[in-house]
Amino acid sequence: MAVYLLYEAASGYSLFLAHGLDQIGQNTEAVRSSVTDLNRFGKVVQLAAFHPFEQALDALNQCNSVSEGIMTDELRNFLELNLPKVKEGKKPKFSLGVYEPKLGSHIFEVTKIPCQSNEFVHELLRGVRLHFDRFIKDLKPGDLEKAQLGLSHSYSRSKVKFNVNRVDNMVIQAIFLLDTLDKDVNSFSMRVREWYSWHFPELVKIVNDNYLYAKLAKTIRDKSKLCEDQLEELTDIVGDEEKAKEIIEAAKASMGQDLSDVDLLNVQQFAQKVMNLSEYRKKLYDYLVTKMNDIAPNLASLIGEVVGARLISHAGSLTNLAKCPSSTLQILGAEKALFRALKTKGNTPKYGLIFHSSFIGRASARNKGRMARYLANKCSIASRIDCFADTSTTAFGEKLREQVEERLDFYDKGVAPRKNIDVMKSAMESTQNKESEMETEEVSVEASEKKSKKKSKSAATENGDAMTVDEPATNGDATEGKSEKKKKKNKRKDKEDEEMEDAEEDQASKKKKKKSKHGEADGAELASDVKKKKKKKSKSEDSD
Repeated sequence: MAVYLLYEAASGYSLFLAHGLDQIGQNTEAVRSSVTDLNRFGKVVQLAAFHPFEQALDALNQCNSVSEGIMTDELRNFLELNLPKVKEGKKPKFSLGVYEPKLGSHIFEVTKIPCQSNEFVHELLRGVRLHFDRFIKDLKPGDLEKAQLGLSHSYSRSKVKFNVNRVDNMVIQAIFLLDTLDKDVNSFSMRVREWYSWHFPELVKIVNDNYLYAKLAKTIRDKSKLCEDQLEELTDIVGDEEKAKEIIEAAKASMGQDLSDVDLLNVQQFAQKVMNLSEYRKKLYDYLVTKMNDIAPNLASLIGEVVGARLISHAGSLTNLAKCPSSTLQILGAEKALFRALKTKGNTPKYGLIFHSSFIGRASARNKGRMARYLANKCSIASRIDCFADTSTTAFGEKLREQVEERLDFYDKGVAPRKNIDVMKSAMESTQNKESEMETEEVSVEASEKKSKKKSKSAATENGDAMTVDEPATNGDATEGKSEKKKKKNKRKDKEDEEMEDAEEDQASKKKKKKSKHGEADGAELASDVKKKKKKKSKSEDSD
């Protein structure tokens, strides 16, 4: 039986015929040893056909299809032209050796060409790849390397391409930065409290918020200079007039020590830095919310933006989170406790990062584990929808959140929740309705745009007709002269057309008048004939 070898090179498809395989033996070790010798290998394997790729884009498309195990039309035509035809009802006397088993199965399904992919074929193809430049005569020394380098770059670039709005790496960096900012702002604000307490210790008990304390330390600065005139400013900061009065009274009877102007200036600058950090933290949180709504809208609407971002960052990416089963997602973040429990043969943890969700906190101590398992199940569904769906919608996340709420009511009150099939059907219906509404809105917008374009065109033509004065071209501007000449020609044509239309209308009106005159004359003649006949009748009756 003859064996053909299909080799997909960067420069094109090639087909090799391996005959006399007994000379090198059917053993893979013997083939492996004989592949390196070109004289021996060239006697067994010979080039049967070669089909070069026309462009780099064509090579990239063929490479993508081969990697996915799909036979393209170009490859099918190449195989059908150069391989013996397979007759129906008869066993073929040849087989095709391919490197990818998926590609071989697809070739056999479409063309009924028998394919094989084993270690023996792989070793033969390795020899073909090793000596490929010797088989193709027209190839120059550096052509094959350039083709391989260009195809590898374009292939890797096409695999790396993704939607800019769905980059989960930005979410991972943002949640890491948010956590570090929380720690830094907390430690810095405690330092401001401790530093300014030497001067005004009573302020710590009155104001508990770190941001407000830093803002007050910046505005008050020296407690001895605080008076009733600053009451409005303090009420704007604190939001309560009674608290502002309490701060002024505490400043009057404060037990703190006096600080120099340099020390107060340093405290004021440090308080400003803490305020800037806390404001940046708010902006970063808003950025994280918007990115999560773009990348994982269903997961964000189900469990919240911060917890969803922590799950994505811990898993590594949204695709990794989507690949995780719900049991793994349930204990993400509690790996140490899990392995410690497995080592000591104790109880395994019930929840990890998912514990920060409000649903777990609302559940009773008895039902926390059940709630964590149910919530992890819904989170895995939401992450898979976000990862693999073409359009981003929050309908599924909202419906899954309703399911979790119903499950909480079931644990507390015993109210039976809805079935998952019914909930998913309602979510699909809502998404379809939204898509239809979007389509109708797009159609209406397009129609309005067309109308506005028509109106603008009509207005432009009216303005062009109203332009009667043509200024001569100045400073040697040939383009302006040409445009003016074109305008004059267009005006002449318009005038000629109007004159022709007027002449045609005059002719038509004249014809109508003639017809009307002829019609009136005929009517008068008919009336006179009728009168004559009546007179004759009356005369004949009188004679009788």
